[in-house]
Amino acid sequence: MLVVGLAEPEIQPWIRAAGHAIRAVRNADAALAALDEEPADLIIVDREPQGLDVPGVCRKLRADHRADEAWLLALTIAAHKRTADAALDAGADDYLHRPFTRAELLARARAGLRAAQQRADDAIVRALMVNVPGAIYRSAWHANYTLELISDEIERISGYPAANFIASKKRTLWSIIHPDDRGMIEEGLSQATEDGEPFGFEYRIVRSDGEVRWVLDRGQLVSGSGGRLWCDGAIFDVTERREAEEAARDREIERARNEELHASRARIVEAADNARRKIERDLHDGAQQRLVALALEVRMAKSRVAKDPTTAEPFLEHVGQELTEASADLRELARGIHPAVLTERGLAPAIDALVSRAPVPVEVIGLPEDRLPPATEATAYFTVAEALTNVAKYADASHATVRMARENGVLAVEVRDDGVGGARATPGSGLSGLADRVGAADGTLSVSSPPGDGTLVRAELPLSA
Repeated sequence: MLVVGLAEPEIQPWIRAAGHAIRAVRNADAALAALDEEPADLIIVDREPQGLDVPGVCRKLRADHRADEAWLLALTIAAHKRTADAALDAGADDYLHRPFTRAELLARARAGLRAAQQRADDAIVRALMVNVPGAIYRSAWHANYTLELISDEIERISGYPAANFIASKKRTLWSIIHPDDRGMIEEGLSQATEDGEPFGFEYRIVRSDGEVRWVLDRGQLVSGSGGRLWCDGAIFDVTERREAEEAARDREIERARNEELHASRARIVEAADNARRKIERDLHDGAQQRLVALALEVRMAKSRVAKDPTTAEPFLEHVGQELTEASADLRELARGIHPAVLTERGLAPAIDALVSRAPVPVEVIGLPEDRLPPATEATAYFTVAEALTNVAKYADASHATVRMARENGVLAVEVRDDGVGGARATPGSGLSGLADRVGAADGTLSVSSPPGDGTLVRAELPLSA
């Protein structure tokens, strides 16, 4: 506290006895100098000795920014009521008539200190409302969420002026929240109320022009007397940040997808090389050896015909049988590369032929009747082929189902069995290779195989427009 002018000498000990620090100066100039050294929350103003009167001192103090937040308590004389009015007009916040008691002075001083603190708090709130890049608000939940305070920043965020929100039953914060996000906010606020903790939500709002924006809402529920409940908080527009985060996520997903695509292509090349070497071995050990032997036998048959035609007929019949078996070997080998029926007649006949060779009963549902793009047909065929091969080798199943359907621009291919489950697409396995094949066609493959509950292999293959 600071006392200015010819105030009663007992004021200082009274104030100190009440636990407050106090200084005393003779005039307004000295008061301003004292405020440079240390600010004061309460200034008790009296007239200067042979100088300014009380209104004059108040006017000089109020004209200087150093006394902006101080509470001015003017000492006046009850008989001179005009002095009190003049002091108030000159910037005093309150006055105390002489003569006064110790209790009266301390009561006015305490009231002045509280008012000065409130003034400082209000100044902070005003500064925040002007400078914080968000909409600071107080919402009265006990009065249908009406807003008692909201900063002008809400107009930039929502498109609605701040005045539209204050004490309005129609325009509240709740009214601009996107309908799809209200349930989430209700649940979160209910939890925050129960826990008594601050909340923070990101949700969408609908601006006055219909644009949808993302905001961050941070606040605290504050209880009052009589069952009143307020929500104090601040709203920030985070649309650009979310868009940047989503773009970064998209880039990361694309990078991971490209890496996986690169890896899958490498695995496909490796698998193709392995398949080529296997075909080479099969040709060398099977059909090629048989054909080499047949070439020798044909030369022997030619020699027999020249020497003794009567002995050539049985030999030629043997050569013919060997040619038939060699042809069968080649057809079996070609079937593993690409079935001719798929190329010539389409996916449905190829799947029917595949199912007919399955070791367990297979139900077929929804095979497409029309032709599909060759790559889609081939990938669908090998999906079914690999899945049924696994059923035969590992599933110990009694029944399987093959289902195909067009769903949202993709061909869904499912093979389900009632076997022992537990299938996994481990590196180097047939399912892993199948996943690479499906991925190379821009499709997705999933395997659901809980132990003891069968296996579902599902591929989604994009269909061209």
